[in-house]
Amino acid sequence: MSSSAAIEIRDLRVDYGNFVAVSDVTLDVPAGEIIGLVGPNGAGKTSTFRVLATLQEPTYGEVRLAGIDIFERPQEARSILGYMPDLAPVPSDLKAWEFLDQYAAAHGVGDASRRRARIEECLAEVSLEEKREAFCRTLSRGQTQRLVLAKTLLHSPKVMILDEPASGMDPLSRRSLRLALRRLADQGAAIFVSSHILSELAEMCSSLCVMNRGRLLASGSVEEVRRILGRAERTLVISVLERANEAAAWLQAQAGVSRVEALASRITLQYEGSHDGQAALLAGLVAGGFRVTAFEEKKSTFEDILIDVAEGNVNESKPSA
Repeated sequence: MSSSAAIEIRDLRVDYGNFVAVSDVTLDVPAGEIIGLVGPNGAGKTSTFRVLATLQEPTYGEVRLAGIDIFERPQEARSILGYMPDLAPVPSDLKAWEFLDQYAAAHGVGDASRRRARIEECLAEVSLEEKREAFCRTLSRGQTQRLVLAKTLLHSPKVMILDEPASGMDPLSRRSLRLALRRLADQGAAIFVSSHILSELAEMCSSLCVMNRGRLLASGSVEEVRRILGRAERTLVISVLERANEAAAWLQAQAGVSRVEALASRITLQYEGSHDGQAALLAGLVAGGFRVTAFEEKKSTFEDILIDVAEGNVNESKPSA
């Protein structure tokens, strides 16, 4: 295993009877990085996170957190792990600071004075200082999520596993979350986070992983994942000064071109071919006397990619880890 990775996963498999929830996942997450995990419902994200959080035994596989084998030394692993499940319950009859104090004591965060100071630090980190004395039952869903995140930060974990942490948060709260996680990563924490808010992940994460039907399909930078799983058929948008209908007719006759639409001076089409072929389209338009003012390839959004993954429109035969 890699000595530089804060999270090391090798050949992880999780079965529920005859159902394979996670199939031979191998992945490294370096310290100081925020890695996003995306995929449709049932992809295996939560099962993967539960194993990493030492809440579930896998069928087989190896996992190390900061070099600690979580199956041989689970208590030691938990001491450096922060886990935030999706919509974690909080006790309704405790005040926010009392809820945090229980967890701080359980993690051995100093004496009562040190715990109070650390609680204040974590409440400030999630912009929840004004709710210190509020009962948990009075908090909104977004405030509850921020309180659970504060709980997760109390013992300054080296590894954080966050399952849908932005669920129920308003845009300002999501921004605060994003900035807080970035600060923690800058301090050396490795953060593994899942979310259905794909634009948030793209802005927040240094790398992404895509899962479907238990398998890791792609991992890498945002652009690498787009390249690996983006549609083979690309959308091209072309603008010409005049003769748009003629240009559209010429394009329609070219190999790999389909669904050509012309509106005023703007032409939109689908193209399936190489980048050399794409360059040849532009050269052909210019050679044909069409005055091209713009020639743009629209990238697949992550929503597009996940829809394709869920519908089986990507090549899953060679997962990239």
